[in-house]
Amino acid sequence: MNRRTFAMSALTAWSAGRIMGANDRIRMGLIGSGGRGKQDWATFLKQPDFEAVAVCDLYQPFLEKGIAMADGRPRGFTDFRRLLEVKDIDAVIAAVPDHWHALVTIAACDAGKDVYCEKPLSLTVAEGRKMVEAARRNKRVVQTGSQQRSGTHYAAAVKLIQSGGIGEVHRIQAGMQRNIFPGLKPTEMAGGPLPGFDWDMWLGPAPKRAFDPFRCIYNFRWFWDYSGGQMTNWGAHHLDIARWIVGAEAPAAVAGFGGRYALTDGGETPDVQQVTYQFGKTIVSWTTSEIGEGKGFTLDIYGTKGMMSLTRGGFKVEPERSSGREKTPLMEPLSMKGNDLDMAHARSFLDCVRSRQKPTADIAEGHRSAVMCHLGNISTRLGRSLRWDAAKEEVIGDAEANAMLSRPYRGPWKL
Repeated sequence: MNRRTFAMSALTAWSAGRIMGANDRIRMGLIGSGGRGKQDWATFLKQPDFEAVAVCDLYQPFLEKGIAMADGRPRGFTDFRRLLEVKDIDAVIAAVPDHWHALVTIAACDAGKDVYCEKPLSLTVAEGRKMVEAARRNKRVVQTGSQQRSGTHYAAAVKLIQSGGIGEVHRIQAGMQRNIFPGLKPTEMAGGPLPGFDWDMWLGPAPKRAFDPFRCIYNFRWFWDYSGGQMTNWGAHHLDIARWIVGAEAPAAVAGFGGRYALTDGGETPDVQQVTYQFGKTIVSWTTSEIGEGKGFTLDIYGTKGMMSLTRGGFKVEPERSSGREKTPLMEPLSMKGNDLDMAHARSFLDCVRSRQKPTADIAEGHRSAVMCHLGNISTRLGRSLRWDAAKEEVIGDAEANAMLSRPYRGPWKL
């Protein structure tokens, strides 16, 4: 199979799997119109069968921006529960901080709304399981915001690898590196909370804390109360694809190392981390550094016949060479360019809202990939390897690790 034939056959197969619906519009609300929420909103606003009905955010400038992006048409809310009471909303985007994903998604499913929930799906393993149960119980379409799942070249790469196109694969290396030393600073409300900003509501189920502008908006990612660092940020993307390639629900064992060694901005999550996952005879590793960039984004798949570098822009396969004197290439070079991931992912969700089929990043897949991330962080924080029972969703023989699969909620919030 040559490069052109391979690429075209993969694209045709992907297109044939899409199911278009009727011409009526899907009415949606946005919960969380900050950085990623605004990006999602902009993508959905470009869809011809989408109608913006409502926007919710605790931070007034973000709320106003989300409304303005839709030419002032949506209604504005500061409490997501009031938005979910709007009867003519078909679906919502949940782009709130990670510690809110479970409560918002479950409440939306219980209210009869379909959900596009940003990644990582959950803050804990226990949350993710309850989210899946809520989606299935209410027969809701829930798409995880892992847009790489909707990449034509990602699907083609997985098909190629699983069919033996680059030989046997026993090693996958994923990573994200950048240099933000000595650390980040608050992007909003550095002088104190604005009038009307409900800090206690922002904390929600998380522990009570004095207001800290560095803990909210973008930088919530660096605190264990709300997120899991780059592991659940970029790791949730790349490890999701690695798990898809391996074709397994979960790793059998995890070993993580790292810590916050150099950054001085007050964050908690690792600025250097290395995690190794055992999937049968395949090793998947995740590396992140916040204090040295090197090669920024990596997802490299090593086969016995060729090595694939897979990024959002496309993939390239460089042939391995025979060990003999001739050093003969063991396969042809291959390459394929990427598509618009955000647009394809939004389209997958809207099409499935109509067809009631599972989207490309169904909530169950989002949960399994989030579990990988959570296990990597738990192993790193405990400083020891873990063995995982995927059927029971528990760590084998480690009570301390199992206690970290869930977190207590601050009242009155309950999971």
